[in-house]
Amino acid sequence: MIPITTFAGRTVAVFGLARSGLATAASLLEGGATVWAWDDGEVGRIAADEAGLTLVDLNTADWSQVAALVLSPGVPLTHPEPHWTVQRARDAGVEIIGDTELFFRERSAVNSNAKVIAITGTNGKSTTTALVAHILRQAGVPTELGGNIGEAVLGLAPLADDRVYVIEFSSYQIDLTPSLHPNAAALLNISPDHLDRHGTLENYAAVKARIFSNLESADTAVIGVDDPVSATIAKHIPRGPGVVHVSVESELENGIIGRDGKLFVMSNGAEMECADLSDNLALRGQHNWQNAAAAYILASAAGVAPGDISAGLASFPGLAHRLEFVGHLPRPVGRILFVNDSKGTNAEAAGRALAAYDDIFWIAGGRAKDGGITELREHFPRVRHAFLVGEAANDFATTLDGHVETTVSETIPQAIVQATTAAVQSGLENPVVLLSPAAASFDQFPNFEIRGDAFRKKLMALPGFVPAGETAS
Repeated sequence: MIPITTFAGRTVAVFGLARSGLATAASLLEGGATVWAWDDGEVGRIAADEAGLTLVDLNTADWSQVAALVLSPGVPLTHPEPHWTVQRARDAGVEIIGDTELFFRERSAVNSNAKVIAITGTNGKSTTTALVAHILRQAGVPTELGGNIGEAVLGLAPLADDRVYVIEFSSYQIDLTPSLHPNAAALLNISPDHLDRHGTLENYAAVKARIFSNLESADTAVIGVDDPVSATIAKHIPRGPGVVHVSVESELENGIIGRDGKLFVMSNGAEMECADLSDNLALRGQHNWQNAAAAYILASAAGVAPGDISAGLASFPGLAHRLEFVGHLPRPVGRILFVNDSKGTNAEAAGRALAAYDDIFWIAGGRAKDGGITELREHFPRVRHAFLVGEAANDFATTLDGHVETTVSETIPQAIVQATTAAVQSGLENPVVLLSPAAASFDQFPNFEIRGDAFRKKLMALPGFVPAGETAS
């Protein structure tokens, strides 16, 4: 835990009592503040009560006693309309901040030399954050990982000068962190997302761009330039030695590019290969080349040597449920690969998975999102056979008709057996059994994590299955 001393002796209202809210309350109490905790939901209030927090109904509270409102990032700040606590705080002249703002204020207040790496983007930010932390840890750097991924930022180990804090930021968190000042920051990409919370794409992009707003000349800024919105933001960041552009779709005069599974540092048009990703199944596809390119620069900014960065990239196991290589079945020639992309809950996400492999035996379906899988037609030639499950099975079969051979499997365990059998019989050297549902899980599973766990559990029971990281006996 990171004790927050900047509000010692004052009263702070904490609204939203899930993971980050409970950690915030504990950190403020440890630092000497009085905490008024509240949540609209009974579950959150029960959790706070069990944690020994003081519950104060902020509907009827005396806001003149409150120094700050620490708002959960999941609570609307502006759109579609401000939450009632936001309006109450504004009426009382009370500042509204997030737990990440408390982190940066504390770092400044105690004059900590701890380095901070901040990462955001519409897609890939969790993978990049985990990848940077993995590289640093493999290189022996004391590293804390958290924010929008894993542990809440105030639940991390106390500030220490030799630690690096690798923090994933959502747009909601950036919106609540005016003092955001990392030593290195990355904006990977921007596409329309969370517009219900930001109103317009322009507003959303402006919030994302604020990850760079407090950077100084000695800091590092990494920005992807393959989408038009990010490219426009990049044009407004003055170029200097600390500003690095990343592309996996075009050549750059200066920056870092991903091409054919390799990374190249570009300097005045001259290229130097810095990493080969081709043997790491967790970093397949252009989107992961972008993640790896950003991670390379961020790790370098933290002082990791190029050889150690390359070694970290090679050993990265990937994130659970996101193009996670679960294991393989050995064969006389080649092997059958099994990949868990249960996080692929919509067509866009599934498209990134399909683009990463050839000779795919695709397990898809669940509760369909608007548009189904029609936008994935360009990837259908990569699919040898689709095994369809859940509520979307028949609709997906209709879309695939005439393009891909299909089987309605109904459940994931059935689909695994059928897909594995088909892959064995195909005679292909390295076929891939890919779970990338392009649909929500809620027809058969409470969430995508449980769906992915069910996929993994069934694979472990297959005769001869070799889990990732192990070798066949």
